[in-house]
Order: sequence, then C-alpha cells, then structure tokens
Amino acid sequence: MESEVIQARIMVTLKNGVLDPQGKAIEHALDGLGYGEVGSVRQGKVFDVTLETVDRTKAEATLKEICERLLANTVIEDYMIEIAGS
Repeated sequence: MESEVIQARIMVTLKNGVLDPQGKAIEHALDGLGYGEVGSVRQGKVFDVTLETVDRTKAEATLKEICERLLANTVIEDYMIEIAGS
C-alpha cells in the first residue's frame, strides 16, 4: 500500500492570562518604531509537520500526542492543529 503525505501546521500560544514578556517587548519595540496603533502582541511558535500515512484519524491522534508530549506545555500553552485540506 502506498503512503500518502499529510501536512499539518501546529500553532502553540500562551494561554490567556499567562504573562508574555516577549510579546510585551515586541509591542514596545513596535511603538518605538512608530506603530503606536498596535494594541497588544502575543508571541507563539509554529511547527510544520508531515506524516507519511493514509490514515487521517491516526494522523490527527499522532499530532495531538506530539503536542501533548513535546511541543506544548499544556499548563501554560494552548495548541491548534491545522491539517492541509481540512
């Protein structure tokens, strides 16, 4: 059986209410560059992942497990998974 490539993008961001010092620093720098209209900035991480599988349900479960075990600290971070074509 031939395998298919499933492409996904995982976005990890700090949960609301968690202090974001990097976001604040970027916000301050933007203000200094003359972008005073920027109200707030929250920073995050983006991961592009490919899985070689034809089983979309298993791919979704694998991606969730990857997030929970490695990519996101679920105590202070949320994550969102987008699978190409869905």
